[in-house]
Amino acid sequence: MKQVSAGFFPSIAFDERESTPMYRRLYDWFRSAILTGELRPGQKLPSTRYLASELNVSRITVLCAFQQLAAEGYIVSSAGSGTYVAKSIPDQVTRLGFGKQPRLTNHSQCAGSRRISQLSAKISPFPTLPFGLEAFRVGLPALDRFPIAVWSRLVARRWRQPRKEMLMYGDRMGFGPCREAIAEYVTTVRGVRCNPSQVMIVNGSQQGLEISARALLDPGDPVWIEEPGYPGAVQAFGAVTGNPIPVPVDRDGLDVKEGIKRCPKARAAFITPSHQFPMAMTMSAGRRMMLLDWAFRNNSWIVEDDYDSEYDFRKRPIAAVQGLDTNARVIYVGTFSKVLFPSLRIGYLIIPSDLVSAFSRIRQASDLSHSTLEQAVLADFIQEGHLARHIRRMRMLYMERNGMLAAEIEMQLGSTVELVSAQAGMHLVCLLPAGVEDTIVWQEAARVGIASWPLSICYQRKPERGGLILGYGAVDRKQIQDGVKKLAAVIQGSL
Repeated sequence: MKQVSAGFFPSIAFDERESTPMYRRLYDWFRSAILTGELRPGQKLPSTRYLASELNVSRITVLCAFQQLAAEGYIVSSAGSGTYVAKSIPDQVTRLGFGKQPRLTNHSQCAGSRRISQLSAKISPFPTLPFGLEAFRVGLPALDRFPIAVWSRLVARRWRQPRKEMLMYGDRMGFGPCREAIAEYVTTVRGVRCNPSQVMIVNGSQQGLEISARALLDPGDPVWIEEPGYPGAVQAFGAVTGNPIPVPVDRDGLDVKEGIKRCPKARAAFITPSHQFPMAMTMSAGRRMMLLDWAFRNNSWIVEDDYDSEYDFRKRPIAAVQGLDTNARVIYVGTFSKVLFPSLRIGYLIIPSDLVSAFSRIRQASDLSHSTLEQAVLADFIQEGHLARHIRRMRMLYMERNGMLAAEIEMQLGSTVELVSAQAGMHLVCLLPAGVEDTIVWQEAARVGIASWPLSICYQRKPERGGLILGYGAVDRKQIQDGVKKLAAVIQGSL
């Protein structure tokens, strides 16, 4: 019989108070495990010698139980190979009704209180769609253009003769050479002012936001959130404070005056100044200086999420707000999910030096460290110039795809929708006609194989006009043409 991988064998436990003979208790356990699916058809069972040793019983006891199970057709033995769960359950067992009761999957039916925290009930999930829908999945880079051969070579080199530090728990702040590479990178490319001791490696920007919220805020502290803005920030900060304050954005970015009007003593402000998510504008220099002045005068913090600033199609990307900060009020958040590939799960924080200890303690409480191997490979990738070359290639590719998607929407939908695009990033916003519910269009589009985000999830209140956020990082010309054609049919059908 073909063996099914057993993985970890389930623990065998008996009620010591039972007076039933041991072989019968062992037989009952195996039969129940087989009927409920805990032991799968074709799964190999441990040897009788091993079970006898583990259970501290006579081998004869185990053999008696196995003989009864075999006689009833639950298990089969193969000479020289071992004992396996039978591929099918005997007919007489089915007729008698054994195993027909399914395992309980709706646990709300369990007895007793099922109380959970109010916070967990309030957090809204991100839109989820099946894998394979690449047009127009938000935040997905061009994975087919990633230099996998180079990355594989660097991984193999690191694994060939790994140092002991590569196999141990890492520093909570991150692998030293990787922090040095990131500090040099953001200083040179983004105008950030820092040294490696201020860099913390995290599992993506979302964890960076969550750590920042826990390190900076107490329950009830108000925090400005861009409106519309990144829903992950609402989750991260709202989960800690329960008091996110929506502040509108306009063509110059976050409206600082309106923020002061709504909540002058906010404890922090979350911004995406280089390429606002989702509306794509760049925060003006005047607004940046006004925000820094507000933070200094009120002893408040600024959390700057620079999630895809590498893909600015202008000659030189706009420098980070952190580089303008002379009072160490900005926590800078970056990620390699958009630059390299999402499953790498490497992001980073640039933390004011006097806050490093506090952030480190928060990190320790939730996550000891990131994979040292991946950090080492990333450090090599940066230091050997592969990252810079990859970004240059992708910037040109995304600029081309941005133009293709905008042109295709204009051709197929014309004035029916309004495009909000910018010379940066990996997505654009398609505003729908007034009165059209974007969540309904999003759901209908998903049914025909089109991924997107409804714009309304970026608001804490219902917006005056809905829209779709369309990612173009992972789509080629044909996918853009086919995807817009399907999307146009859905939008026209909703009018």
